[in-house]
Amino acid sequence: MTHTRTGIIEIAVPLPLDRTFHYSVPGHLRAAVRPGVRVFVPFGRRKVTGYVLGPAPSTGGDLKDIIEVLDDAPLFTPGELAFFRWIASYYLHPLGEVIKTALPAGINLESRRSETDRAGGQEAETIKGGRNVLRERFYRATEGATEAASVRGKGARILLYLLEHGEASRSRLNSLFSNPAAPLKRLVERRLVTVDEREVYRDPFAEEVFEPDPPRALNECQSAAYDRIAAAISRGEFAPFLLHGVTGSGKTEVYLHAITHAVRMGKTALVLTPEIALTPQLVKRFRSRFSHGIAVLHSGLSPGERFDEWRRIRRGEVSIAIGARSAIFAPLENLGIIVVDEEHEASYKQCDGVTYNARDLALVRGKMEKAAVVLGSATPLITTFYAARHGKLHYLGLPERVRGLPLPETRILDARRLKNMTFSAELADALAENLKNGGQSLLLLNRRGFATFLVCRDCGHVFRCPNCSVTLTYHRARQRHFCHYCDFSLPAPSVCPGCNGSDIGLFGKGTERLEDEVRELLPGARVARMDSDTTAGRGGHARILKRLEEGHIDVLIGTQMIAKGHDYPGVTLVGVVSADATLNLPDFRSAERTFQLVSQVMGRAGRGAAPGKVLIQGMAPDHYALARAAAHDYEGFFDDEISFREEAGYPPFSRLALVNLSCTAEQPVEQAALEAAAMLREMRRVMNARVEILGPAPAPLAKVRGRFRWQILLKSGNRTDMKKLLSAFRTHWNPLRIIRTNVDIDPVDTL
Repeated sequence: MTHTRTGIIEIAVPLPLDRTFHYSVPGHLRAAVRPGVRVFVPFGRRKVTGYVLGPAPSTGGDLKDIIEVLDDAPLFTPGELAFFRWIASYYLHPLGEVIKTALPAGINLESRRSETDRAGGQEAETIKGGRNVLRERFYRATEGATEAASVRGKGARILLYLLEHGEASRSRLNSLFSNPAAPLKRLVERRLVTVDEREVYRDPFAEEVFEPDPPRALNECQSAAYDRIAAAISRGEFAPFLLHGVTGSGKTEVYLHAITHAVRMGKTALVLTPEIALTPQLVKRFRSRFSHGIAVLHSGLSPGERFDEWRRIRRGEVSIAIGARSAIFAPLENLGIIVVDEEHEASYKQCDGVTYNARDLALVRGKMEKAAVVLGSATPLITTFYAARHGKLHYLGLPERVRGLPLPETRILDARRLKNMTFSAELADALAENLKNGGQSLLLLNRRGFATFLVCRDCGHVFRCPNCSVTLTYHRARQRHFCHYCDFSLPAPSVCPGCNGSDIGLFGKGTERLEDEVRELLPGARVARMDSDTTAGRGGHARILKRLEEGHIDVLIGTQMIAKGHDYPGVTLVGVVSADATLNLPDFRSAERTFQLVSQVMGRAGRGAAPGKVLIQGMAPDHYALARAAAHDYEGFFDDEISFREEAGYPPFSRLALVNLSCTAEQPVEQAALEAAAMLREMRRVMNARVEILGPAPAPLAKVRGRFRWQILLKSGNRTDMKKLLSAFRTHWNPLRIIRTNVDIDPVDTL
């Protein structure tokens, strides 16, 4: 390589520094240094890990030597490095931090090795055939193997097992034979058994059994969609698609057919799903269709499992990778197709550390690697549907459910008449009737806990989190009040700290309280709850969904996680307890989020032989988001919403960026926000940038985890002007060290 002659390399370090660094390579390390490996380098007064980007020209000055090369093989390819550079440039993050984010968390773990025993040696190698022949030859071979007596007892049983099965791991033999070490040692000494040490992958689905699922016939609309995707894969060109299908229209079957086509052509496939909760069912569909060559990547795996899955992909042992947003970095080569399932989900946005949107990066990576990209949803983002209408995405429509199943009958119920009641008479009767008929019901309430706030009835004092600008939520099972942002908690108080009064009331309802009320309403019903409290721990989502699938749950209550793309034919009734809870959030996307949530949970009903029914309770029953959702009218909602977006100048008619500032003290962050806004406006004037600057203002959640938060919102129809302005700001902005500044490009949440 060219840099081994000059001995100078370019390195990115995972620190908040917008530049790379040059180091020299001592002669004894030059053969080991390649682009993509990690090296240990001196950096100021400390030593850090850096990523080798490639050779660098000599600068003429003195350079520090690298200390050590940490990898035998590159961790990323030149093509992947180009992808990382794009992310660093677009989202305004240091390249070293982007690379660290892209690599698996368990990268420093050692591989797991296991001993495997097999029948070996000249005598044992000749023994083959059926069980009776094995026994006969076994005794014949072992009698003359050594001068010692023939193999007997446990040793004989172990050898016979190995002769019949070829080989077995040491852990397998330990489970079959108690204390096999001593007889195995004697078998090895007599050269009747040989021992190999092999690398063993940590398999997160080792215990799962997947029944084969042959391809299903496609209907006319599915076939038309598949044909266009397959043609693009065959041509080996970038082709972005929007697969817009009503809930239950068979989008997943289209994905499976298209991926089968890509794999048959020797290409690989990447499938993104928005949340861990959706991964088990999707993995089951894929593992049942494809017997091997599938890797799974998401944060629910242990670091060792993620590292092993990543290595399988890197070594080319995998054709299909499935995972949540971080799977966008899966090191697949010869990529043929990228699928982004439920593309409308906000959880594709990574908001901590290096911020990125995996849904958008799928399009970027597809373009770089000349792959087809399929964005699938029943409720596409307004920006996505707008792009499809204007020819930037190829539109593929699935307007009907598979097998001619009807969309569920849907009604909106006016919740203003309920006063303090949770259920309208109609919803209560429907739940009882569905239980009587043997159907399963889903109830959506997008607030967890028992009571959402605590108030002293004597003085009106509201119990709030001392670290965040939110009320505390009561969780009765744990007899404590919790903050859902910082996990601060306190025991259920008996005395008001404001007036020492004892009349303290619980107001508002969460999923825990709803569960109690359903048990009272339907005695004897099998009721379960699915929210972040009940799904904590490994496999929490999968356990609940498996019980639902097997018919062991009559009523499942949950937050938005039950609204996602689960497919359970037994669900015939869906109730939305408070449909418009998200309508009044201070975010321009509130109507879109409400429409998507209601539409998605409606889609869980009536996917089997029995017809479905949906009842939606809302305080604003005439709002267009609810009315259009109840009518299954996405295009009507789009027309209503796009008019508002155009008038207000929000996406897709502009690009947004959010400058977030925070501090543990209130006054310094307010002053810093004022100074930052003034600097941005002055830079805009000098650069003549076409960018609207709004603020500064306190964030809607003005305090989270003990940090006071201020925001500056930037809007522009010109991406280049926005990027130049923000790049200049980041270069020159130098606040007090106690101020934390974050620039969020294309924010999905302005709270």
